[in-house]
Amino acid sequence: MRLIPVLTTLLFTLSHLPAQLQPVIPAGGPHVDGSYSPGLWAGDYVYVSGLGPGDDSGQIPDGFEAQARQVLDNTKSVVEAAGLTMEHVVYTHVYLRDMSQYESMNRVYGDYFSKAPPARAVLGIAGLRGGALIDMKAVAVRHLYQKTPVQIPGFDPGEPYSPGIVTHDQVYVSAMLGRDRSSGRVPDDPAEQVQLALDGMNQVLQAAGLDLRHMVFVNPFLTKDLPGGVMNEVYARHWAFGTAPGRGTIYVVSLPHNAQIEYTGVAVRDLAKRVVVYPKNFHKSATASPCVLGGEFMYCSGKSGFITGVNGGIYSPDVGIQLRQSMRNQLDSLEEVGLGFSSTVATTLYVDNINEHEAATSIYKLYFRGPPPAQAALQQIPSAERKEGRQGRWPGIEQLTLIAYKPLH
Repeated sequence: MRLIPVLTTLLFTLSHLPAQLQPVIPAGGPHVDGSYSPGLWAGDYVYVSGLGPGDDSGQIPDGFEAQARQVLDNTKSVVEAAGLTMEHVVYTHVYLRDMSQYESMNRVYGDYFSKAPPARAVLGIAGLRGGALIDMKAVAVRHLYQKTPVQIPGFDPGEPYSPGIVTHDQVYVSAMLGRDRSSGRVPDDPAEQVQLALDGMNQVLQAAGLDLRHMVFVNPFLTKDLPGGVMNEVYARHWAFGTAPGRGTIYVVSLPHNAQIEYTGVAVRDLAKRVVVYPKNFHKSATASPCVLGGEFMYCSGKSGFITGVNGGIYSPDVGIQLRQSMRNQLDSLEEVGLGFSSTVATTLYVDNINEHEAATSIYKLYFRGPPPAQAALQQIPSAERKEGRQGRWPGIEQLTLIAYKPLH
C-alpha cells in the first residue's frame, strides 16, 4: 500500500474528524488510490471498503479462487489492523462477475468464517474495477460479546453465513431470497417472490425480537425479470406511509439460486432511536425515506443526479455532473440533522460503466477532507443506452448510497 500521501496529512486531519471516526490503514495491505479509506472506525464498528483482488502492488492474480482468497486476505488485513479478527465481522456484501462461481466462492469464504459467520448478501454484477472477478465490503464490531448469530427454521446449514447477526444496538439481516426455502422453488408470480423475500427478512427480525418497523435501511436487489412496479406495490404495504426505511434499489445481473429478488439490510434494536429524516425539498414516500437515523448511524437512500422540484430530472449525460447532483442530494439530508460529508463513514457507488469510475472518483473525492470514507464501487448491470429524452432529460448513470455517523453523546 502507498502510505505517504495519507500519513503526511494524518495528524492534521484526525483533529478534524468527528469523535471516534478514525481511518484504518494496514501496513502491507491492499493498494488504494486515495479515493477511499481501507477501513474506518465509527463508534463500535469498522467499515471495510469494497476490496478487490489486487495485492499490495495492485496486481490481480489469475483464476477465480486465487482472486477470492486475495479479496478475503485484503479484508483480513484491514480487520487485523483495527485490532480485530475475522470473527468480529458481522456483515458482508460479495460481488461476483459470474454467479456460476457461487459455490467456489463459498468454499473459499468458509475458510475465513468458520465460526459464527457474518450476515451476507451476494450479487451477480456486470463489472468491477480492474476487470476483477470478485469484490467484497464488510462491517466488523469492536467486541465479540457484542455479536450474536440469529438462526431461523429451514435455513441451509451448509451456507457459510448466518441469517442475521445481532449486535448491542443493531441487527444485520442476510439477503433473503424470493424463493421457497423448503422446496427451493422460485414462484412464477413476481408478487409472491417479493412477499417470500420480505417474509424471510421479517423472520430474521422476529428471531431477534424485532419486526419490520425496526429496519433503518434495506437493499432490494432484483433482476430485470422482476418488475419494479410489482416490487414497490408489495413492499409499500409493510410500512406506514412516510416511515419506510432508507433504501437502495439496485437491479443486478443475477442472484444466487436463480432468485429474481432478495432483501438485505440493517435494523436498529431500540425503536425509540429510529428517526426518519426528510429534508424540506423531499416529499414523503410509501417506499423509501431519504434517510433514517438508527442510534448513532444514519442510513441514506440511494441518490442519483436527479434535480428535484419543478421541471425535475437529470439534465446531463456526464457522470461527473450527475455525481455532483447526487452529492448535493445527499448533503440535504446530512445537513437536516447537523452533519456534513466529514461524518460519512461508508458509501456504495453504482456506475453505468465501470470504465467511468475514475472520472466519477475525481469528482467524488473533492467532497471529503482528509481520509475519505470506506467505499465500494461497481457496475451492477450492462450499460444503458445514453439517449437524450424529452425536454433535454438523460438517463441516470450513477447512484450513491451513504452511511453517516452521529454520536449520541
